Amino acid sequence: MRAVIAGGAGFIGSHLSDVLLERGWEVVVIDSLLSGSMANVAHLAGSPRFTFVRQDVSRPVRIRGRVDSVLHLASPASPVDFFKYPIQILKASTLGTHNLLGLAKAKGARFLLASTSEVYGDPLVHPQPEDYWGNVNPIGPRGCYDEAKRCAEAFTMAYHRAHGLDTRIVRIFNTYGPRMRLDDGRMLPNFITQALRDEPITVYGDGTQTRSVTYVDDLVRGMLAVLESDDPLPFNIGDQNETSVIDLARRVRRMAHSSSAFAFRPLPEDDPKQRRPDTSRAQAILGWQPEIGLVEGLGRTFDYFSRALAS
Repeated sequence: MRAVIAGGAGFIGSHLSDVLLERGWEVVVIDSLLSGSMANVAHLAGSPRFTFVRQDVSRPVRIRGRVDSVLHLASPASPVDFFKYPIQILKASTLGTHNLLGLAKAKGARFLLASTSEVYGDPLVHPQPEDYWGNVNPIGPRGCYDEAKRCAEAFTMAYHRAHGLDTRIVRIFNTYGPRMRLDDGRMLPNFITQALRDEPITVYGDGTQTRSVTYVDDLVRGMLAVLESDDPLPFNIGDQNETSVIDLARRVRRMAHSSSAFAFRPLPEDDPKQRRPDTSRAQAILGWQPEIGLVEGLGRTFDYFSRALAS
């Protein structure tokens, strides 16, 4: 089996590449390295079943030879990137999705779209099931990502209906683990980096907003279960355990044995107050649920960040 992974040098994509190679697949990674890093896939460079192509997927994608699956994870996904790269984010999930769907169609391959919980915006339904259409501000600062992913889902279902393309959609909720960027800007990387440096820990809002966080290995296992399923409709993949932001910050500070104070900042515009997936579809159809708890997952993530900061 041979997979093309767009965004495969990113945080999640590199872990996905690892698992597919371990399962005996050939893997072609396409990445512009806008937010991905060669360091994430450097350990794969010696494998005869691994190929890296540096390219922006908003340009036509051509791959020689057989392709069995095309997995689209190419897009910056951190709120800090929404301000730095809004046009590139829009292009990755609109033009990029169109191009990669075209590749899958030409090759007769299965297509998997890595979508996001951001399609629900600042949700008014809690927890969020897949048939909730969301509460998104299309012209807000997060709109470049949220609406681009919603468009990507529409593109995917249009190709499925119009061309009979074999498609899958996974909506990814907050995920953490090794290979996140130190300057990622999302909640847990910020907390861990600041705590390890004994710097003030930035908490947006009063910290009572909630998140459900999933360790990357559990997410990848869920994504591959979606890929291998027969269901073209979206699946939520995320942990059902909900934790307040301030409780996560306190836990990280304790684990780091840090003396960091909390620095409260205004809540960014359109930042969700609650986020928790309804994963009943994934449990019933895929038999998927997370296995790695927060203590174990944070421990592994701390080890990675400690080594990265030391180097």
